[in-house]
Formats: sequence, structure tokens, C-alpha cells
Amino acid sequence: MHSIHVRLKILYVVIVTVVLAIFGTYSQIELRNELESRNLQLQQGVMTRLQSSLPPALWELDQRKIGGLLEGEMLPREVLAIRVLDTNDKIFGGRMRDEYGQVVPAPRDADVGGDIVEGELIYRRIEMATDASREDTVGWLVINFSRQHIVERLHAEVVRKVTEILLLDLALVVALSLSLRMVFNPLKRLRDGLYDLATREADEVQPLPENRRDEFGEVVHGFNRILIKLKATIERTRKAEEEAKCASTAAAKAYEELRQAQDSLVQAERLASLGGLVAGVAHEINTPVGITLTSASVLAEATDRVRRDMQAGAMKKSDLLTYLDTAGESTQLIMANANRAAQLIQSFKQIAVDQTHEERRSFALRDYIEEVVTSLHPRIKKTRVTVEIDCDGGVCLDSYPGAFAQVLTNLTMNALIHAFGPDDDGCITIRVRQQGGCIELVFSDNGRGISPEHLDKVFDPFFTTQRGQGGTGLGLNIVYNLVAKQFGGTIAVASTPGQGTQFTIRFPSTAPQQEAA
Repeated sequence: MHSIHVRLKILYVVIVTVVLAIFGTYSQIELRNELESRNLQLQQGVMTRLQSSLPPALWELDQRKIGGLLEGEMLPREVLAIRVLDTNDKIFGGRMRDEYGQVVPAPRDADVGGDIVEGELIYRRIEMATDASREDTVGWLVINFSRQHIVERLHAEVVRKVTEILLLDLALVVALSLSLRMVFNPLKRLRDGLYDLATREADEVQPLPENRRDEFGEVVHGFNRILIKLKATIERTRKAEEEAKCASTAAAKAYEELRQAQDSLVQAERLASLGGLVAGVAHEINTPVGITLTSASVLAEATDRVRRDMQAGAMKKSDLLTYLDTAGESTQLIMANANRAAQLIQSFKQIAVDQTHEERRSFALRDYIEEVVTSLHPRIKKTRVTVEIDCDGGVCLDSYPGAFAQVLTNLTMNALIHAFGPDDDGCITIRVRQQGGCIELVFSDNGRGISPEHLDKVFDPFFTTQRGQGGTGLGLNIVYNLVAKQFGGTIAVASTPGQGTQFTIRFPSTAPQQEAA
């Protein structure tokens, strides 16, 4: 990690370098444009002079004069070669520079390089007979110009600019090193004091000497005042920590007692629902069992009467037919009510075992929903509410049936208590859809609905709108905990007052591998 003064040096050097580089680039572009302009003027001047002086000499085939003109124009070192071609495209005269810079005759096929400028040589003369002006093309002019002087000048300018930037950066670094030392030396002492304060006990840290009268002296004075306050604060904190430890111990004990009380209330709520289920099923079984006993008694009396008649030899055909009719009716009543009682007992047995043992197993979802609804029939038949089940018979779960029965029981009882009045007609719909490995269960009713101010609190523990009527406020909280923790799913509620309530539960068809909650 670089210190601040190193980063400041780098920052200033970068800024100065960038600014100088921008201005250097601008001046380099200006110089290049100026050199290009001068080179163009030289090319135009040489071409113009030769186009005016060479045609008469070429018309007169005066090679000596042409050679003199070419050597005169070869004086600037930017001119590499000049070649004069006649109308037959043959060289008539030419000069070029060799590798040593000397002017020598130029052959036609010499590779000179550089910029090539070509021009037409036109000779203007006056006809003596007609006194008319006439122009004749007498040849061509090819000139090679060098760009080496432009490249060298630009390179020298770049070297000069880079040298200036480096020298200026060096001077800037030296100046910053000297000036920043006056700032960072006091800061270093303040840093050491802060480090001691952070790593050692406050009682062991000594105040910094206040021997400066500038801004750093004010900072040191503030540090010493903070140190004094910090020592006082630490002393108060120690006392507060001792008091907080005592309070924390008491709070932890109270929290544990509260948690145990809440667990007890939750367990009591679940057992209370199971107790209500026992009472309802017992009352429901009483009717078919009573009819079965009555039918068996009637059948026994008829059987005894037929036996006595047979023993006395007074049996008649009408008596036998009457007995057979009575036996058939009694048998049908006994079978029907015995099956009814057996069905109720089987459903109650499965639900009760699941709710008390919390064992995990695979089960068909629709059949199990029907068993739960059957076990709740004693409570449902006291209302004017019907229950509709919309579930495919092939949907299976590998989960906790007892927890699932608890969820359906609590949702159903919540709907019967809160959604409908004693004389209200209503309908509860349980719709199940499987989407891959996920199950969506929608439990809805067409009852009163939930008011908006209560909608966000329905899953809170101990929240109920019937506090004085026996409500505990734990029914939907138990549902929420079972769905979230035991099934690994989610539950959402939506309701419109006067139009009913809908609970949407989504959970995997295979429950997470965890200990039963």
C-alpha cells in the first residue's frame, strides 16, 4: 500500500506530464503542418521555375543548358532527382544525388524514392507568317523530393519535448518531497499516537507533546482531548459492561422460559385439535354403532322367536318369511353402519397416529386429503359449508403425513370459525396441482375474507381476532412453521373482504432430509 505523499507525487507528475504532452502534441502538429507547407512551396517553386526555363532549351536540344538548369535546382538538399523526358518518353537530361549527397547524372530506371512530382513541359512560340501564338508539348518533367528533413526535424522536436518533460517532472518530485515532508512528519507522529491508542490500553497511552502553534498543533490538542474523554468513556463502559452482563444473564433466562412457554402453547394447541378430533369422531361413531346394536337386538329377538316356534312345532311359512325379511333388513343395517363405523375409525386411526408420531412415509395425496376431511366431518356437518377436493389421484408425497394433516386441519378449522357464520352457506375448495417436483396446494373459501389491516399479521404467533372467544392465535402460525421448516416450502395469503380468502402453499413432493420439527 503506497503512502499518501507517494500517491500525491505520482498524481502531480501524471497531471504535469499529461498537460505538457498535450501541449507538446499540439506544437508537434503545428510544426509538422509548417514543414509540410514549406515542402509544398519548395516543390511548387522548383516545378514552376523548371517549367518556364526548360522548354526553350529542350526545343533547341541544348543539353548543356538543360544540365546547368538542373544542377541549379539541385542545390536544396530536399531535391533528390530531376529527370527531363522528351516527347518520345526518352530521358534527355537528368540529375540525382548519390549515397554521399553528390549530384550525378540520373539514369531513367534509377530508384530514387521520396515524393514524385510530375509536370508537362510546354513551349510557346509565335508563327512568323501568321503572327499567331502556338503551344507545343516538348517533354515531361519528373522530380523526386526527400521527406527526410521533415522526419528528422520532427524527431528532434519530440526528443526535446520529452527531455523537457522529464526534467520538469524531476524538479516537481524534488519540490514535492521537500514541501510534503513538512506536512507528513507531524502526521506520522499523530499516526503513531493513534496506533498506540488502538493497540494498547488507553491508560498506557501518553498525550502527544503540544509544542507547535500551527494547524498540526491544533490537531494534536484535539487528539489529547479525545484521549482524555476516551479514558473516561472506557471507565464508564467497564461499569456498564458489568451491569449488562447481569442483565444479559437475566434476559437469557427469561427468553428461555418464554420459548419453553411458547413451545408448550404450540404443543397444547396441536393436542387440543387432536382432542377435538377424538370427541367429534366418538360422537360420529355413536350413531352407526347404536343402529348396529339395535338391529342386532331385533335380529336376536326374531331368531329366538323362530327357535321357540320350531321347538314347539308351531312354525308356519308366514312366520319364516317374516323372519327372513327381518333378518335381511337387520343384516343390511348392521353391515352398512358397521362399514360406516369402520371407515371413521380407520380414518381417525391413521390421522391420530400420524399427528402423534411425526413419522415420514410415502402416501397418496388425494386419499389422505379425503381421510383428513372425513375425520373433520363431525365438525363440518354442524355447519352449512361443503368441502370440494380437486386433486389428481396419482399425486404422491414422500413427506410427513401428520404435519400435512395438521396443516389441513388448522386451515379448515380457521375457515369454519372465521370465514362463515353459523347460518352461512359456503364452500371450501382444496385444489392440488403438480408441476415437476413441486406441489401447489390452493386452499380457498368464499367466506367473509380478511380485512387489509389484519392480512399481514395472520401468521404472527398469538394474533387472533377472537381473543375473548377462545382463540389462541397459534393455528396459522403452526401452519406457517410446518410449511416453511418441515416441508421446505412457502405459503402466501390473499383475501378480499366479502369475497373469501385463498392460501397458496408450494412445497417439494419430497420433503427435505431433516429431523421432524
